[in-house]
Amino acid sequence: MLYGLGPSTNLRRIGIDSGYMKNGRQETLAGVDDLFAVRHCVWFNLPTRLPLTLTADLLNMKTSPFDLSLTFVILVLLFPQSMLSANPKSDKHGNPPNIILCMADDQGWGDVGFNGHAFLKTPNLDQLANAGIKFNRWYAAAPVCSPTRGSCLTGRHPYRYGIYTANKGHLKPEEIGLQEILKEQGYATGHFGKWHLGTLTTKVKDANRGKPGNLKDYSPPWENGFDVCFSTESKVPTWNPMKNPNKVSQAARKDIEEGGPYGTFYWTGPDRRVPDDQLGGDDSMLIVTQALKFIEDSAKQNKPFFAVVWFHAPHLPVVADQAHRNLYPNHPFGLYGQHYSGCISAIDDAMGRLQSELERVGVFENTMLWYCADNGPESSAEKGAGSAGPFRGRKRSLYEGGVRVPAFLVWPSQVTTARTTEIPCVTSDYLPTILDVLNVPAPKRPLDGISLKRLIEGTMENRNKPIGFQSAGSATWTTEKYKLVVPRDKTNSRNSETKENVEPTVELYDLVADPSELKDIARDQPEIVARLKKELVDWQASCRKSDEGGDY
Repeated sequence: MLYGLGPSTNLRRIGIDSGYMKNGRQETLAGVDDLFAVRHCVWFNLPTRLPLTLTADLLNMKTSPFDLSLTFVILVLLFPQSMLSANPKSDKHGNPPNIILCMADDQGWGDVGFNGHAFLKTPNLDQLANAGIKFNRWYAAAPVCSPTRGSCLTGRHPYRYGIYTANKGHLKPEEIGLQEILKEQGYATGHFGKWHLGTLTTKVKDANRGKPGNLKDYSPPWENGFDVCFSTESKVPTWNPMKNPNKVSQAARKDIEEGGPYGTFYWTGPDRRVPDDQLGGDDSMLIVTQALKFIEDSAKQNKPFFAVVWFHAPHLPVVADQAHRNLYPNHPFGLYGQHYSGCISAIDDAMGRLQSELERVGVFENTMLWYCADNGPESSAEKGAGSAGPFRGRKRSLYEGGVRVPAFLVWPSQVTTARTTEIPCVTSDYLPTILDVLNVPAPKRPLDGISLKRLIEGTMENRNKPIGFQSAGSATWTTEKYKLVVPRDKTNSRNSETKENVEPTVELYDLVADPSELKDIARDQPEIVARLKKELVDWQASCRKSDEGGDY
């Protein structure tokens, strides 16, 4: 226990902790012991950018020079030199890196040239992937949209914060997002594209859940730490996003005539809807255009930026212009396939423009540019034009094809040699990785992601921590080598006649030898199954505790 030694302190505990304010309360960060209850915050720009807090008692106490000297001796002892001198990754001018998280919607692992697609044209994505770190085993935290998006920002599995599937739940104010922490570190923050972590209006009918009086699900990005927004609640057509497309695009609205209003709007803030006449053309390029305005403004202010760029493509309804459809005259899925592949090539064009503008503005070298998808491709392989590559399953499935997605990181100033990694990584890794790079403590609550800093530096040989998945009654536990699967079927709930719980059936796959999950080896490896089942059950219990509010 530490005490202030001045006469006015009356031996009260000195308030020293690591944390920041959110929603009017102090949030504690990991890495510093829980010494006291903080009442007031003061921020110090130490080399680590570590926020220190001191109580008003310490700041206002009447002390002698000896008392103050002793107090700061205590501070030095509390924060050793190794912490104070550790500098975050920065460019040659000492600037912290800019960060961009790009994500496609329903893009399968095989829906890029760099993963071997036979005819899909993605030259810009291929060039970026082949210039940085390409992740062969990158996982979305869930096999559907909204849950994965929450994991990108919180570093946590979606079952910890109540977003179990798409269009259910919302990002809770108690959750601590990467954008909020970076904002406290001096970053400009912006969200562009699909949000899908809550509604954006309580005044008008909008998208899936936005409607007058619906306060329960209202949780827009500008209420969650983003300074600049150009956001929709959910899906829109990928060309002329405000207009209902032709039925060939699939998922066109049947209750609205072709060319009529689609019903999902773009918003830039509370009650600030973007006029429809400003939203013509390719949706991916519209998103990048707005992101680039934010990036250039941040660069002019010499301010590091955090940009979340979440494309709608290739989520249904898929619509591409004639030029992009013409790239695929003999598509095996006909006109629908031309639209599907065309809108992915449109993403590729948008990513190419993003790179060229980052270079023009002069910030590309010191920017961490991440890219992945939120889950696997829509529909069955017979009906959907998307490709899960050689993997079993697609969107909504916890087999590899539903959660293993294309991904890369480009960071020219730090990743100077292109390479491919087979180490399993997941969208929950973003938060701990970025905070570790910046030497900023992570939130002091259960995280499911890990830091990939050593992977970026080229010194990480394996993951060590398994990745857990839960979705719609199924669950998996993935290690470097093995994957335990508790599939969703009637035997994994309750016996329909006795109403009693029954032992769930499980499957086990060796993902190194059998990445397509063709051979269940559970009967051959009972000890491994037993160990992984216990780990999975323990992790699920931890998620339930979080979901019940145990972390708040």
